[in-house]
Amino acid sequence: MPLYEHVFLARQDVSNQQVDALTKEFSDVITENGGKVAKTEYWGLKSLAYKIKKNRKAHYTMINIDASPAAVAEMERRMGLSTDVLRFLTLKVEEHETEPSVMMRKGDRDEREGRGGRGGGRAAPRAGRGGEGGGRARRRRHRRRRRTAGVGRRRPRPLQGAVDRRAVAGEAAPQRVRQAAEERAAGLGRGQLRGDDVGPGATC
Repeated sequence: MPLYEHVFLARQDVSNQQVDALTKEFSDVITENGGKVAKTEYWGLKSLAYKIKKNRKAHYTMINIDASPAAVAEMERRMGLSTDVLRFLTLKVEEHETEPSVMMRKGDRDEREGRGGRGGGRAAPRAGRGGEGGGRARRRRHRRRRRTAGVGRRRPRPLQGAVDRRAVAGEAAPQRVRQAAEERAAGLGRGQLRGDDVGPGATC
């Protein structure tokens, strides 16, 4: 008979005992239809990549099945009717793994690292975060953010002897005002020449 690997996701609200009961129920469907269950694995409560029916987490369970397609179809039909099952996936494989799956080995490794390894000490800090080079990396990132935000830049100093145009314009403005007042007082009209504009070849 064909071999299948089946994974289903149960709601985050159900307990571990309820997950075991669901696994037994679906395994019984396979055996009642002439198949057999080679192995079952409970992978634990894991976070989902996106919310499914208002659930952010789900209980993962894998079942290795040796049964006919009709038995698998009947099991999937009952899973679709169950309100505790969020998703399920069935894959046809050439052979079943006799050793624990990758997810189980990963869970055991994470558990050992959480206990601090064989010696029971603290785990070694990661390089770049808590290791020797972590402080330098943080300082470089901090300086880069400050440069991007424009913090810490010095304003350029004006060159020595440079003329401030705004200051010159401010000093020249009262002179122009006084000159215009003197022209109005002298009665000079538009187009008339002032005394300082008369040159050697000018005629009045």
